[in-house]
Amino acid sequence: MDSTGTLGQMAAHLGLDLVAVTLLTFGVFQPRHRRRELVPAYLALNVALFAVVAALGTVGKSGGLALGFGLFGVLSIVRLRSDAVQHQEVAYYFTTLVLGLLCGLPGLGLGVAAGLTAVLLLVVYGADHPRLYARERRAVVTLDTVYDDEDALCADLRRRLGEPFGWTVRQVDYVRDLTVVEVRYRQPAARASRVSHESLAAAGASARLTATEAKEPTPW
Repeated sequence: MDSTGTLGQMAAHLGLDLVAVTLLTFGVFQPRHRRRELVPAYLALNVALFAVVAALGTVGKSGGLALGFGLFGVLSIVRLRSDAVQHQEVAYYFTTLVLGLLCGLPGLGLGVAAGLTAVLLLVVYGADHPRLYARERRAVVTLDTVYDDEDALCADLRRRLGEPFGWTVRQVDYVRDLTVVEVRYRQPAARASRVSHESLAAAGASARLTATEAKEPTPW
C-alpha cells in the first residue's frame, strides 16, 4: 500500500476512534457521573494511545515486535490506585484504552474495528445504566459505638441506611467509642422516592431563583 492509501486508512481509523471516544465520554460518562476533570484524561489517553499504536505499526518489519513492547510499556504506565477513582471510572479508563488499541491497529480492517467498537460502547452503556441497580448504594459511615456483635451492627446499619449487603470495618476506636464501616446497602424505596422528589424540588427552586434574579435590574 502506498503512502496515500496508508494515510487515508489512518485518517479513517482516527475518525472512528474520535467518534467512539466522544460518544463514550460526552454521551455516556459525563451525563451520568459528572466528573468533568476525568474527561480530558480519557480523551488524551485514548488519542495518545492511538497515535503510539498507529506509529509503531508503520515502522516496517519490526513493527509487530515494536508494537508489542510499546503496548506493554503504555499499559504498565497506567496506575489507577487513587481512592478518588471509583470502579466505574476505572472501567471507562480501560475502555478508552481498548478503543485506542482497536482503532490504531493498522492491520485491522475498518469494518472489524467499527464492529468491535460498537460492541464495547453498547456493553458500557448497558452495564453502567442508571436504572440498573438504581437503589444500591455504597457509603463509609462512622457509628458512635463499638460493636462486639455483628448482628447488632447489621441491625444498626439497616435502621440507619437500608438493607446491608455487606460491610467492612475500617477502624475501631475504643478511646472515642467509634466504628468506621464501609457498607454496601439497598436504599428503601420510600426513601429513594423522597430523595428524588426533594432533588426535583430543589432544582425547581433554584430555577425560579435564577429567573427572579434575571428579571431584577442591574444596579449602576
